[in-house]
Amino acid sequence: MAARQADVVLVGGGVMSATLGMMLRQLDPSLDIVMVERLDHVAHESTDGWNNAGTGHAGYCELNYTPETGDGDVAIDRALQINAQFEVSLQFWSYLVEQGMLPDPKTFINRTPHQSFVWGEKNVAFLKRRFERLSAHHLFREMEYTESPDDLEEWMPLVVKDRDPMQRVAATRIKHGADVDFGSLTRSMVEYLESQPNFELMLSSPVHYIDQRDNGRWKVRVRNQKTGELTKLEAGFVFLGAGGGALPMLQKSGIEEARGYGGFPVSGQWLVCRKPDIVEQHHSKVYGKAPIGAPPMSVPHLDTRIINGEPALLFGPFAGFTTRFLKQGSIFDLFGSVKPTNLRPMLSVSKSNMDLTRYLIGEVFQSHSDRVASLRNFFPDAREEDWELKMAGQRVQIIKQQEGGGGKLEFGTEIVAAKDGTLAALLGASPGASTAANAMLDVLERCFPESLKSADWQERLKQLIPSYGQSLVEDEALLTKVRERTLSTLKLN
Repeated sequence: MAARQADVVLVGGGVMSATLGMMLRQLDPSLDIVMVERLDHVAHESTDGWNNAGTGHAGYCELNYTPETGDGDVAIDRALQINAQFEVSLQFWSYLVEQGMLPDPKTFINRTPHQSFVWGEKNVAFLKRRFERLSAHHLFREMEYTESPDDLEEWMPLVVKDRDPMQRVAATRIKHGADVDFGSLTRSMVEYLESQPNFELMLSSPVHYIDQRDNGRWKVRVRNQKTGELTKLEAGFVFLGAGGGALPMLQKSGIEEARGYGGFPVSGQWLVCRKPDIVEQHHSKVYGKAPIGAPPMSVPHLDTRIINGEPALLFGPFAGFTTRFLKQGSIFDLFGSVKPTNLRPMLSVSKSNMDLTRYLIGEVFQSHSDRVASLRNFFPDAREEDWELKMAGQRVQIIKQQEGGGGKLEFGTEIVAAKDGTLAALLGASPGASTAANAMLDVLERCFPESLKSADWQERLKQLIPSYGQSLVEDEALLTKVRERTLSTLKLN
């Protein structure tokens, strides 16, 4: 059987592959692109609204992005970086909305204030210092801080109602925060791509084989799970954007850059409330501080979510241990990912992260009453019967080899690319989907360097992302101009 020739194969039908596909389609409409997805629909693993925190991670409310330093100060560099990266995503989505490639922004993004809430003297002091450091920077200039009971009753009525008046509390707020339904966003992008020439979507088609030919092109074999039909693809560039499934495929690719990488899977669960009389009383995302030993994805938050157009309140996530790399994966995923090249880093990480291990075991054995008790830190009047438990998505945290052969557990998002630029993979979790546009620019820079030097690509990239090539962290006037446009276009004002 002759191989189906393509310029680009995108593995995985999630937000990363869809974003890269949309970018490449705008930069070079002649490219022949094939997207392969193991499920019978796109955006139903890590990208789906119920599997994704949907916060539009911008560093506004996530306290783990601004750790306390040894001298009592607050480090803000990571929050600045993530905020600037989210602004890149907002610019890209704004362009797609303006060009009619995405529907009304209300279908995938809605204004939802981003708030942090803490209690106790030490935490209040931390939050105040965090506010002072962040609000002094132009990216966070709209941030507000309060300890006033009247303000708090306006900002987050459910959170402060019937709370102990003697407990010292504080909060910050950014009004133009967003709730993003990444599932709806991704399905709209893929729907647009399907309407264009030179694009093919292959559903129910997991990758069984991937290998590089002597001429540098990649052979990719996929088998349709419904018909049993085997399709051979051959492409000049392959992107592995398959969430937790990216690591095993990266290992199969055999590229040198994959050596030493491992993965630590973490599952998640939400408490969900759909009762209108409760949902209507809370319209924000309220983040607190994570328990000691918890992974960053487990920072507790009480969220307004709008998923597939339906409002709900979510609290969590509650972490759990699993050996699956995907929600619909195999219990053997973790064991299959252990290779001679990553065994030492993985053993090193398991030995040095006992706090995390104990935390995950404790989370697994929590009862419904235990979880609702945690919720009452944020919603004192919460009743068990109003909330149900729902499984969230799988996350695979990166285990990365360090000098000397040991390993380190990374909690970010990372691109691994072959030195010849013919293959790239996205690994990791938070901030993930929120910074998809910035991550895919990284892929373009590393895998399409010659095309990127052309005047044509440079001009088109400036249309897609007006701040491209400039620093939103350093350029206040540029940030002001960019943000004014995106907040208006995406109806976040």
